[in-house]
Amino acid sequence: MNSPTFVQEYKDILEVLNKYNEGGTKADSSIMKPAFNEQATIFGVDTNGKLVGGPIQGLFDIIDNDFKPSPNAKNAVVRIDIVGTAASARIDTDDISGFRFTDFFNLLKVEGKWTIVNKIYHTHG
Repeated sequence: MNSPTFVQEYKDILEVLNKYNEGGTKADSSIMKPAFNEQATIFGVDTNGKLVGGPIQGLFDIIDNDFKPSPNAKNAVVRIDIVGTAASARIDTDDISGFRFTDFFNLLKVEGKWTIVNKIYHTHG
């Protein structure tokens, strides 16, 4: 087989998403950092309804400074949608550092490697 199959692409993307999940659960951004493109961004809406976010370093800072290890956190990769070199994914996470999130990711296959280029999220009340 000359080109990767959907199954292989899915597994490769799942590996990237698992790095993100592991880094969050262990409250260690160095684990999740390789999952993200250096130009990646993160955005969400704060409790006042305002847009917050920017460069992905903001996520890494929050993980390292504000999160605590959460060995009982549970997550589910709800979906992965792949077309060529573009993909999107959704992860729901419960009980991570006292929060519950739904995250949406956009990924691109850059130079043969899947990487997260954008994360948007919803924090459940």
